[in-house]
Amino acid sequence: MIELYTWGTPNGRKVSVMLEECALAYNVHKINIGKDEQFAPEFLKLNPNGKIPAIVDSDGPDGKPISLMESGAILLYLASKTGQLLPADARSRWAVTEWLMLQMASVGPMFGQCHHFLRAAKEQIPYGIERYTREKDRLYGVLDKRLGEQAFLAGDYSIADIATYPWVSRHEWHKTDLAQYPNVKRWFDQISARPAVQRGMLVPV
Repeated sequence: MIELYTWGTPNGRKVSVMLEECALAYNVHKINIGKDEQFAPEFLKLNPNGKIPAIVDSDGPDGKPISLMESGAILLYLASKTGQLLPADARSRWAVTEWLMLQMASVGPMFGQCHHFLRAAKEQIPYGIERYTREKDRLYGVLDKRLGEQAFLAGDYSIADIATYPWVSRHEWHKTDLAQYPNVKRWFDQISARPAVQRGMLVPV
């Protein structure tokens, strides 16, 4: 059994979608980041960085419990555990890894900063809004070009898509019209139709 510590954010939903896709049994523990529950001592034992998500798998790779933080690491772990959504051949595996890293290093941080300056900042800061909106738009262009070449980010549907989808799902938050990026929109609609994705995106309820 996997214990999932999460909240309703793009990073949290990556893991719940992955768990649903892999049909793994899991329990949900809500960590309300609006109430700073991610800084509670018991949670910091799981993630010293004080961020969701985190998991504890009672059946780790050596048969003993293992805890993991960082959504990208968790996706890689679950893919390795189940043999799903991460190709076995080296060339395809590295393609998935590079697009997963693009999400972790660029899409998530830049979209997140865009959300902050557009929605959460106590005052409007034009420089911040312009800087992160411009970078967000550039990244949408990168994704759209890639998805014009193939159906998914790294060939077949994979953890790279699972990592990126929840961030794109908040396109209204960062004031993006997906119609301007037709390849992204096609990809987004295709993934949105997956039952496992629909279930995972509702976690936690």
